[in-house]
Amino acid sequence: MAVIYDRVALIGLGLIASSMAHAMKAKGLAGEIVGYARSAETRAAALEIGFCDRVEPSAAKAVAGADLVVLAVPVGAMGEIAEEIGPHLAPGATVTDVGSVKQAVIAAVAPHMPHGVHFIAGHPIAGTEHSGPHSGFATLFENRWWLLTPEGAEGAAVARLRALCEGFGAKVDEMDAAHHDLVLAVTSHTPHLIAYTMVGVADDLSRVTDSEVINYSAAGFRDFTRIAASDPTMWRDVFLTNKEATLEILGRFTEELFALQRAIRLGDGEHLHAYFTRTRAIRRGIIEAGQDTAAPDFGRVALAAPKGG
Repeated sequence: MAVIYDRVALIGLGLIASSMAHAMKAKGLAGEIVGYARSAETRAAALEIGFCDRVEPSAAKAVAGADLVVLAVPVGAMGEIAEEIGPHLAPGATVTDVGSVKQAVIAAVAPHMPHGVHFIAGHPIAGTEHSGPHSGFATLFENRWWLLTPEGAEGAAVARLRALCEGFGAKVDEMDAAHHDLVLAVTSHTPHLIAYTMVGVADDLSRVTDSEVINYSAAGFRDFTRIAASDPTMWRDVFLTNKEATLEILGRFTEELFALQRAIRLGDGEHLHAYFTRTRAIRRGIIEAGQDTAAPDFGRVALAAPKGG
C-alpha cells in the first residue's frame, strides 16, 4: 500500500495506538511514526518494541510537523492534551481520537483546534482487556468497525483518514456524535458496567471465597466478566462523560431484569423461553456479522470500546 500520511504523531501509546503503529508499519501506511506518553517507561518500551521511529518528552514536540495526530488517551484527558498541542499543530494537519465517547470529546477538543486544522473524531470498535505498549498487534482492526463523526470536517481530510482506517482492514462508517454515544452505551459501556458489577457481587458474597470464584469459574462467569479486567481509568472517564446515555440504557436494562425476575418468581417458563429465543437470535446475528472472532494471543476481542486509550 502507498503511504497515506508522511508523519503520524501518536499521543498515548497503549493498546490502540501501538496496534495502529504496528499496522502502519506492516502495511507501509506512514512515513514516520512519532510517539508520546506521559510515562518515560512507556516511551522507552515503544522504542524498544520498535513501533515508534522516535518518541518525544512532550505532546507538543511530538505533534510538530505531523500531518496526522492521534489522541489515544483516556477521554477525560483529551481537553488538556488538545490545549497543549493546539499551538504546535501544522497547518492542514488532521487530528483524530480513538475514544469511545464522542460528544464529550468533541466539546473538549474542538475549541483548541486552530483554523486550518481538521478535527475528525473517531472510534475503532476493537480492543482486548489488555493495555499498555506491549499489548498491540497489527491485525487488531481487521474486519472491525471504525466509526467517524466528522461534524462538518473537510471532505478530502475525511476521505484520507477513512483510507487509513480501511488500510488497517477496518470497515468505516460515519455517525452523528449523539447517536454514537447512545449506540455505544448499549453495545459497550453498559455491558462493561454490568461485568464490573458481577465481579463485585461475587466478591461481596461472604460465603464464596476468592479461591472458589477463581477455581470454579465456569465459562459463563469467566467469559462474561473478562472485560472487567479493562483499564479502570479509561472506564471511569467513559461513564463520567457519557452518563446520560449510560443511565438511560441502565434504566432499560433494569426494567428487563425486573421482568425476568418476575417470570422466574412466578415460574413463567413460557416468558423465559420466548425471551431467551429472541435474544439468542440477536447474539447469532453478532457472530454472523463477524464481530466475535478470536484475537491472536489475547483471548476474545470485545465488541467494545478501545482499551488503554
